[in-house]
Amino acid sequence: MSARDPAPGPLQDAPDVPAGIALADATLRGEWGWLQTLAGAAASPEALDAQAVWLPAPVPGTVATAMRAAGRWDDGAPPPLHQHDHWYRIRFAGHGRRLLRFNGLATLAEVWLNGRLVLTARHMFIAHQAEVDLAGDNTLHLCFRALYPWLRTQRGRARWKPRMITPPSLRAVRTTLLGHMPGWCPPVHAVGPWRGVELLDPAACGSWSGVRAELRTRLDDGGDGSVRLLLRFPGPAPLAGHFAVRCGADGSGGADGPLHRLDSHTLAGELLLARPRLWWPHTHGEPHLYRVTARLPGGELDCGQVGLRTVALDGDAAQGAFALRVNGERVFCRGACVSSHDLPGLADTAEAVGPWLALARAAGMNMVRVSGVTCYPGEAFYRHCDEAGLMVWQDFMFANFDYGDDPEFMEAAAREVGQWLVSTGAHPSVAVLCGGSEAEQQAAMLGTARADWRQPLFDALIPRLVSEHRPDAVYVPNSPSGGAWPFQPDTGVSHYYGVGAYERPLADARLANVRFASECLAFANVPCARTLAEHGLTQPLHDPRWKARVPRDAGAAWDFEDVRDYYLRELYEVDPPRLRYERPQRYLMLSRAVVAELMSSVFAEWRRAGSTCAGGLVWQLQDLLPGAGWGIVDACVRPKSAWHALRDVWQPLQVLLSDEGLNGLHVHLINEGPRARRVRLELRCLRQGETVAAEARRELELAPRAVCRLEAAALLDRFFDMTYAYRFGPPAHDVVLAALYEPAPDGNAGAAGAAGAAAPLSQSVYLPERRADALLPAELRAELACEDGQWWLTVATRRFARWVHVEDHAWRAEQDWFHLGPGQSRRLRLLYDGPAGAAARLMPSGEVRALNDGGRPARYDA
Repeated sequence: MSARDPAPGPLQDAPDVPAGIALADATLRGEWGWLQTLAGAAASPEALDAQAVWLPAPVPGTVATAMRAAGRWDDGAPPPLHQHDHWYRIRFAGHGRRLLRFNGLATLAEVWLNGRLVLTARHMFIAHQAEVDLAGDNTLHLCFRALYPWLRTQRGRARWKPRMITPPSLRAVRTTLLGHMPGWCPPVHAVGPWRGVELLDPAACGSWSGVRAELRTRLDDGGDGSVRLLLRFPGPAPLAGHFAVRCGADGSGGADGPLHRLDSHTLAGELLLARPRLWWPHTHGEPHLYRVTARLPGGELDCGQVGLRTVALDGDAAQGAFALRVNGERVFCRGACVSSHDLPGLADTAEAVGPWLALARAAGMNMVRVSGVTCYPGEAFYRHCDEAGLMVWQDFMFANFDYGDDPEFMEAAAREVGQWLVSTGAHPSVAVLCGGSEAEQQAAMLGTARADWRQPLFDALIPRLVSEHRPDAVYVPNSPSGGAWPFQPDTGVSHYYGVGAYERPLADARLANVRFASECLAFANVPCARTLAEHGLTQPLHDPRWKARVPRDAGAAWDFEDVRDYYLRELYEVDPPRLRYERPQRYLMLSRAVVAELMSSVFAEWRRAGSTCAGGLVWQLQDLLPGAGWGIVDACVRPKSAWHALRDVWQPLQVLLSDEGLNGLHVHLINEGPRARRVRLELRCLRQGETVAAEARRELELAPRAVCRLEAAALLDRFFDMTYAYRFGPPAHDVVLAALYEPAPDGNAGAAGAAGAAAPLSQSVYLPERRADALLPAELRAELACEDGQWWLTVATRRFARWVHVEDHAWRAEQDWFHLGPGQSRRLRLLYDGPAGAAARLMPSGEVRALNDGGRPARYDA
């Protein structure tokens, strides 16, 4: 290897690196340092400048993490890390034969121990290990060679080249595509030991250091289950042991059994569970988990948690449909695609993933998708999804490229997929496994022949491994796939952007006959005013950073702000350029409201009785930078208007309204829970947002797991043109409000309505006219109170208030962006959202606004 050609050669580590969950810490301890050099400047550690200054570096971590810690990182202008070599160094003591295990090296990596090259790698997504001899005082160097110079030396024949990924030669190496997609992801390059480095003793008999657990569950047709445990030791395994499976905090409902020695390094055992408690997505039941522990010489080892459930395609669904059944029950899947919880560092910690996934659950999501253009999350992500009752649609990290069938590539892909499947085998949240993202779509849209759309990677290799390791999950070859065109929405899974980038009317959400949208509804979603202010975007529409952070498709002459403006014009009948010029704050308010309206309308359509759709996943959950990104949660972990609107339409107990034209208005009632629910339905038609022109009330019992439909006309004893379809004279109303409440205490369905303080269980609004200025001013009022140290804001209105929103300088309302009926009030808990430790001195102060507040928001101040 010359100094000018430092590219790693073939993989040198053994292919049988143990996978599974790491149970006992075996981290290599010491102080890591990081050094950047010119590409190819040093062929080995001894060629490094002895006077160079090494900066402290966290491991596991990335070069971006080290630079951020050193104050050398700028989120707005990340440096091009792939142009340089990056060295890591650690000194440690030890003698004798050891195993060095590297759980993630990004990406062209060399490992040098005491000046000798012991390992080379060019695969970010698999673990590597090397057997080494320690010499007392040891120095370990990791060198991550510059990727871009190496890629320029690569040649290969591909049937198509993706447009969205730069450079297209990334096909030659296994690394994340994050940072390589101009227009939607900042150019943050993944370089460094992004997962942990372990030092193991292969001679230590029964040592817990470095032991890994492989867990697998099975649920049979009769409702009984089993849990299989393999414990893999770096050294000789104990001769035997015991393991136990317990459910819940009280440890009930479990079993005990023996562990026997399977081979010199492995203990194995299997336990049967009679009628176990099932794991459910939280929208449909409790995500019950069982704790697995092993009793070994020396004590008890916590082996993690498992859940038992079945996931299958709905065999009764119509031709072309894609619908999931969990534990035999059909589930409407809703949620969002996740990009990265920590783009610079790719951290695998509860602190990194917890806040985002907590908001996903709070929004009513029951599924999140990890797209193939991102990166495999760590154990903390899946563990949190297990506990939260969130299903995971997991793409493997293959996207857009023509991967071919080169034997070396296919062998490396098999190791990647196999290691991941074994490591995540314990997680009941993993429900759908997908070969990758947009490979079939890219081939079709770039004009290749139909016979070239499919690839053996997705049609043979990955499904074989899934069948072997995770037969309890549903496999999808690609996202999207299934139709005459791979991206056809009426067959299989699709990426639906009819309402969105393709600027189709809202009616297209039904016309397209969507079956399952594994991506949908991407808009440039405007964050709250405080996020903009904190990041210097006080004049956002005139700040060059604003447009730089608006997502766009590579090569397109438009961006996703243009898409949002199109719907502002079509739905709200405003002139976006003039409004932005003359009334910028009104423009931002309408921009936040219109995406809330679009998303809630589309999901109301897809969840209604009779819909062909069985799921939709919004693109995306979070922003990567502060600004008008795709995320429904901003980069400061604050929900945007879209998040609040989706939460209202994603509830397990739901009322929805649909305009059926001359057939009038239909009321759809959903109860996804396992128990029947008794509710009171109230339907009111309002004139001038205040006067009741027609109303109806009815008490109903909703069966468990049920979706039913009522004709609104059947609830009234006289004709009323709710959808203003017949147009006999001027409209008699401007708002229809449907709400579900707890039953009246005396069981009297004809009791007075819930106008006042009682919050509805669910609410849906129909507006015959959607113009931004169609309604009279709401006349809002706001009252602030502090009870037991907790701040509460009560919002009331004289007339119907459309898209009520709270703006506070340091607090945020737990509920926001909702509709409020005339004479009603809503009591909102305020959550502190400012600098740590300042809650006691930063009192709530702000305004309550609505789309129709007439320019007169309700102010409040402590």
